[in-house]
Amino acid sequence: MLLKNKQNALGDALLAAGLDALPVAGRSPWRDARERFFRNKAAVVSLVLLLLITLACVFGPMLLPHSFDDTDWDAMALAPTWQNMHLFGTDELGRDLLVRTLIGGRISLMVGLLATIASVAIGIAWGATAGFIGGRVDTLMMRLVDMMYAVPYLLIAILMVTLLGREFYLVVLTITVFSWMDMARVVRGQTLAIKSKEYIEAAHAIGVSTPAIIFRHIVPNLLGIVVIYTTVTVPGVILTESVLSFLGLGVQEPMTSWGVLIEEGTGVMETTPWMLLFPGALLSLTLYCANYIGDGMRDALDPKDR
Repeated sequence: MLLKNKQNALGDALLAAGLDALPVAGRSPWRDARERFFRNKAAVVSLVLLLLITLACVFGPMLLPHSFDDTDWDAMALAPTWQNMHLFGTDELGRDLLVRTLIGGRISLMVGLLATIASVAIGIAWGATAGFIGGRVDTLMMRLVDMMYAVPYLLIAILMVTLLGREFYLVVLTITVFSWMDMARVVRGQTLAIKSKEYIEAAHAIGVSTPAIIFRHIVPNLLGIVVIYTTVTVPGVILTESVLSFLGLGVQEPMTSWGVLIEEGTGVMETTPWMLLFPGALLSLTLYCANYIGDGMRDALDPKDR
C-alpha cells in the first residue's frame, strides 16, 4: 500500500512538472528479426562465407593472370602448384582450374539467383491469386499445379534443352518452369489465412480492386514467409543446375559451371583428383552456407517455430 502511494505521488509530481508523456522508443519487427539472426553464429558465419565465395567468383577471374579458356600446353593435368599461379592445378587441356572454378561458380550462382527470383515471383502471383479469389478459379489453378507435379521433370528438361539448345537463359527457363509450384502452395495457404482479416474486408468495402488488394495488402504481409522460403529455394535451384550440367544439359563449352567441372572431374578422379575436389568442395560449401542461412532466417522471422 505504501509503495502504491509513493508511485501515485511520483505520477502526480510528473504531471505537475509537465512530464506526463515520456518518449518510448519503438521496436521494429524487422529489427528484432535482424538481432535474432545475428545471434545465430552458424548463420552469420555462413553468410560471411557465402559473401566471400560470391565476391571471389565475381572479381577473382579479373585479378588472376589466366583466362578460363587459355590452354597451357606445358602444364596439362598439372597438380596444384605456385608455378605460373596454377593454385588449383590444371585440367587435361592445360586450362587453369582456379579460374574455371570461379567462372563456374559465377554461372551456377547467377542461374540460382535468376531462377529463384523468377520462380518466387511466379509462385507469389499464382498462389496469392488462387487463394484470394477462391472457388472454381482456386480449384482450377491448384489442379494445374498438381498436374505440373506429376510431369517427369528430368524428361521435360532433357526435351527442352534438346529442342531449344543449351544457352544460359534456356537453363534458367528450364529450372524456373518446374521450381515455382512449392512457393505457389505456400503463398496460397498463407493467403487463405489472411483474406478474412478486417483490413481486407475494409479494402473491399471502400471499393479497392482485387489486384490492388492482392499486391498492396496481401503480398506485403507474406514477406516473412517468402524470405524464408526463398533462402531455402536458392540452394535447391543451384543443385538442380549442377545436376543438369552433370548430365550434359547445362551450359556449353568452353563456358563452364560447377556441375560441368564435377562431371569432368569424375571421369579422371583417379589420376587427377583435384579436378573433382575443388569444384565439389566449393559447391558443397555454398549449399551448406545457403541452408544454414535459411535456417537462421526461419528462426529469426518466426521464433515460435524454434
